[in-house]
Amino acid sequence: MKSVIRDISLADKGKQKIEWVRKNMPLLRSLEDEFRETKPFNGVRVVVSVHLEAKTAYLAKLFAIGGGEVSVTGSNPLSTQDDVAAGLVADGLDVYAWYNSTKEEYEEHLNLALGYKPNIIIDDGGDLVNLLHTKRKELLPHIMGGCEETTTGVLRLKAMEKEEILRFPMVAVNNANCKFLFDNRYGTGQSVWDGINRTTNLIVAGKNVVVAGYGWCGKGIAMRAKGFGASVIVTEVDPIKAAEAVMDGFKVMKMSDAAKIGDYFITVTGCRDVITAEHFNLMKDGVILCNAGHFDVEVSVEELEKIAVEKQIQRNNITGYKMENGRWINLLAEGRLVNLAAGDGHPAEIMDMSFALQALSAEYMLKNYNKLGNKVIDVPVDIDQKVATMKLKSWGVKIDKLSKEQKNYLNSWAE
Repeated sequence: MKSVIRDISLADKGKQKIEWVRKNMPLLRSLEDEFRETKPFNGVRVVVSVHLEAKTAYLAKLFAIGGGEVSVTGSNPLSTQDDVAAGLVADGLDVYAWYNSTKEEYEEHLNLALGYKPNIIIDDGGDLVNLLHTKRKELLPHIMGGCEETTTGVLRLKAMEKEEILRFPMVAVNNANCKFLFDNRYGTGQSVWDGINRTTNLIVAGKNVVVAGYGWCGKGIAMRAKGFGASVIVTEVDPIKAAEAVMDGFKVMKMSDAAKIGDYFITVTGCRDVITAEHFNLMKDGVILCNAGHFDVEVSVEELEKIAVEKQIQRNNITGYKMENGRWINLLAEGRLVNLAAGDGHPAEIMDMSFALQALSAEYMLKNYNKLGNKVIDVPVDIDQKVATMKLKSWGVKIDKLSKEQKNYLNSWAE
């Protein structure tokens, strides 16, 4: 099936990007050597629907090196990089995605990728799973299972499992220690600010940064904002997370109060309508709004469009909305994922861990799908431990091991 991409002439630039991240992803390089020899995905059809940039491209190539028949699509209309898509096609993979696709084009690309009748799916946000359970049910008999990358996707899967409508097993890669402790915290923490800073070219120090949501992603964003010299405000609905934010040294308040004093607003909750007209009407002139949650529903762009008297492109990836009293509210990347829609996503070394989990979890699914049941399962502990051990080895770090006596002591109830 012929690929559907924007411009094949961009292939050399895309291949250059892919090779750069490959040089900085030692875990995937190690798995590349392993998979080239063992061919664990030989004869298996794999569909990858993850933000289509260089790190994802290398993951897709890894499945192909392991013998898989691989098709690739995006997981967000604004995160696909056309040169990377072209680079993958030039390397022999089938790709269905381009930057800034319409809603209809985006779904068409997902459907084209699913046309391969996949056995294993790698999903990011749950759109593939949703399609397979609604409009593409005829493909369900071919599915062995898959892996989910994000918090949002896992929440959707859990809801499906609870309603007993999930038709195949899915590994919640996002819930692995080597995912959320590193990718969500350090990866999101850095990449969100990379996107904001390169887009705005404004200082962060001395300003009020409002972080909506204090999960692992929110913790990372708040930590980096503090490092930049900002005064950080956290908004939350969970009293435990709010208490944690207070003890981490941040101010905690309701969004209606934070809206009056914030300079930057970053939503990272996984929920909808976090910032609405109520809050837009309270904000200062010149505020910066952006979203780091998977879907573009956290900042209510619809309400912002409705109350604005003027709309103007202020700079690449910045849309200004003029309020009735003359204040300007600036929205980055249309309210989509700011670290990918206005940046390059997480650092390669971080995604090295997350994608090693993906590759090993997919291999685990392939070997065990027929005894896992139609449910959401955790990444096996030995895979989590293997990835951490591989990472330490890549750093040249050695750690102690328990002696036999110590193991016996820890497993005994007696003194």
